[in-house]
Amino acid sequence: MIVLSGAPALSAFRRRKLLANLQQAVPSVTSVTAEYVHFAEASKPLSESDSATLKALMTYGPSEESLDNEGSLLLVVPRPGTISPWSSKATDIARNCGLDSILRVERGTAYYIAASTALTAGQLQSLGELVSDRMVEAVMTDLQQAEALFVHHQPQPLTEVDILAGGVGALKLANVELGLALAEDEIDYLVASFEELQRNPSDTEL
Repeated sequence: MIVLSGAPALSAFRRRKLLANLQQAVPSVTSVTAEYVHFAEASKPLSESDSATLKALMTYGPSEESLDNEGSLLLVVPRPGTISPWSSKATDIARNCGLDSILRVERGTAYYIAASTALTAGQLQSLGELVSDRMVEAVMTDLQQAEALFVHHQPQPLTEVDILAGGVGALKLANVELGLALAEDEIDYLVASFEELQRNPSDTEL
């Protein structure tokens, strides 16, 4: 996996606004910075020329003053197993620029959060929920964990969650077993929707 840092992900205004939100959840937070990080999967090691081309492609956006990235890292990336629209477009551009060995490019946002006291695992989880959309994104604490973005799984047969027979209980069990991270209101909505349709959802639909 190739890792390339990018431009700051937040303007000064958005950074101040985010800091205020984080401090509401964890008052000990003192600063936050964020930058884009790019991850690339290649079929073979890149030549010096190809590496330079890839780096140039990943250099974009407004040039703001460089910030010191201090504190705990929260890396927000698309949920493993999914491909973001940004990834599809960036991968196509890379191949059109002659980078045939690039299989996929993906982008994440690295948030660095400093605090006056060491942040606990629970506090980091709370902060991670504020900087991500759990429906489509995952939060990691190390750049190398992004390797999960490029794990290739063999297709699995579809399985149904028997909502018609088991109701809310069946979906709650699937929520745990499949790691869906559905909230209570989302579970209630899905159960009501599929009961109205008079059919069970597959695991991929959830």
